[in-house]
Amino acid sequence: MEAKELLGLDVGQAQTGIARASNIAQIAVPLFSVKTSQIMASLQQLTKDQPTEAIIVGLPRNLKSQETSQTKWVREWVKKAKKQIEVPFYWQDEALTSQQALSFKLNTKNSVDEHALAAAIILQDFLDEPLSKRVLC
Repeated sequence: MEAKELLGLDVGQAQTGIARASNIAQIAVPLFSVKTSQIMASLQQLTKDQPTEAIIVGLPRNLKSQETSQTKWVREWVKKAKKQIEVPFYWQDEALTSQQALSFKLNTKNSVDEHALAAAIILQDFLDEPLSKRVLC
């Protein structure tokens, strides 16, 4: 099996967190966050630098799993991104990931990028799911 990267995204209207994992090791690691207006350049560079198997995008919904205005915005963002980056995109439910990241940040003395950490949580959730439950964008 060829080693490839998986990228996880916590897409927000202002900031987007990015995480990575190897398709072999399958352990998500937070990378960094960027302004969402600049995310395409970062993704294009990351996918150019390393063979990339997939990009996993957190799908925001409310606690009853209903779609919100943010869900619609992220779906539109992914539609545009897929036209610029030729890598499969997958959805992953992001329920409570931002709260988990913030809680971790508050409970550690390390400087943690909470958006990148939320992206890592989204990516790890995806990696832990059975293949049959993965949903292409």
